[in-house]
Amino acid sequence: MSDSSRTEATLPTLAASLSADSGQSVLSLTILFHPDPERIGDYWEGELKSRRRSLQLGRHQPEFTGPRGSPRGLDDDHVSRQSLQLSFGRDGLQLRRHTNACRCRLNGHVLGGQDLGGESPGGDAIFLEPAQLAEGCVVQLAHTVVLWLHTGPPRGANPTGVAQSLLGRSAGMCALRREIARLGATDFDVLVLGETGAGKEEVARALHRASPRSGRALVPVNMAAIPETLAPSLLFGSARGAFTGAGAASRGFFRQAEGGTLFMDEIGAVPPAIQPQLLRALQQREIQVVGGDLVAVDVRVIAATDSPLDAGDCNFSSALRHRLGSLEIRVPSLRSHREDLGLLLWHFLRTEAPGLGSESLLPGVQGDPLAVARWAELFQRFALYSWPGNIRELANAARQLLVASERQLVMPPGLESRMRADTGEVDAPAETLPERPRVDEAMFRRAHIDSEYEAAATARSLSISRQAVYRLIEDSGEFRLASDVPEKELETALAEAEGDVRQAALTLRVSYQGLRARMRQRGSR
Repeated sequence: MSDSSRTEATLPTLAASLSADSGQSVLSLTILFHPDPERIGDYWEGELKSRRRSLQLGRHQPEFTGPRGSPRGLDDDHVSRQSLQLSFGRDGLQLRRHTNACRCRLNGHVLGGQDLGGESPGGDAIFLEPAQLAEGCVVQLAHTVVLWLHTGPPRGANPTGVAQSLLGRSAGMCALRREIARLGATDFDVLVLGETGAGKEEVARALHRASPRSGRALVPVNMAAIPETLAPSLLFGSARGAFTGAGAASRGFFRQAEGGTLFMDEIGAVPPAIQPQLLRALQQREIQVVGGDLVAVDVRVIAATDSPLDAGDCNFSSALRHRLGSLEIRVPSLRSHREDLGLLLWHFLRTEAPGLGSESLLPGVQGDPLAVARWAELFQRFALYSWPGNIRELANAARQLLVASERQLVMPPGLESRMRADTGEVDAPAETLPERPRVDEAMFRRAHIDSEYEAAATARSLSISRQAVYRLIEDSGEFRLASDVPEKELETALAEAEGDVRQAALTLRVSYQGLRARMRQRGSR
């Protein structure tokens, strides 16, 4: 997590360097999307103690840790056994795509060759500086697996049974659970800080469940919804006849929470006229009943706000601010723990789908390859969006996505526009995930043979993208890329064709352009 507003008292700060001396930073890979959705959220971490280390990223390595059994590799057949080599040291991280490896993307951009036309010869590398790694980036392998790559503190202990409603296995979420367990065990008031939609109420409820008061009531109150004129009686109660319309006595929220916890959400909206009474209630643990007596109360107060209470132009009492904040806990923004986005998005999709009759849309191990590719593309785009509305916005986006999609995945226009504006893309009138024609195995086979195994010509013939053709080649079991032909088989075909590369390509049933690129690569060695 790298939220600039985090304090030392809550979440650890991400290391901004790969320096071997710090001893606090690890390199982390988290699965954001996988054809087997149960793998989403699994992670690998490696310490950065040596001056220079390398990591092979591919089908079987490294092994990712998850809640189900022993660590294991990605184990997806579309991912090459050796896809990327990650070499890192003090100055950053180099990502190099292995020659003939599956297609790899970094933040949506292809690694290892041109994105349009021909076949990539591979071997290209990209360098990431420490600041880029601390911020994090998206790595996609083939059309099936999406990973979040970043540096930061190790995850550390993840308390079991604490804040189970707060999803996420990132270092920041593990630290948040540890903080909830520590502060929850006390009886002090707590101020919960965080952006709108980040999950402050869930944290407040988790603090109550972790406290000695968990067996008593938790009374939630939205302070922004209380009219100023009614605030004293609603908070502190009123005696019968205390004001016009008070036909019966009212206990008020403080006394309703007797022995338990009072959760005051949107505490920054408390009117200035009420603040002195609230301060007295917190300091003395006694309240002034409207039209009645002073009454002692036994209550713990948890307050929450997304407002800057310390700002110079804020009309919030500094004394009340410090009394509320005897203990503070900050809820991180979603963009500061994007490694949890895949797990959260999958949870919301799986939760919403049954009520909308959309279960058949969800990805699965036996899913259609084109559908899997579209889901992978969507998870990648979601990971690159900044989510100003945090987890609440993500939950809404999952619902909108399912409502907009019928037979196949469709991006809602409003969400599409927000994402394009956020990433600086030029807005488009049509959705990013366009309707694609269904291409069965026989159609593809006929078109690919008629096109003499050229991906571009096959794509034009079927009105699909070149990337879709590459995926169909991978899935066919009959066709292959020129880069996949074993060297001995290539030499035999060239000999039989007396050096005619075009004839050899037809014999091998591969692209002539791709074979030419491979021959040029052989000649440059």
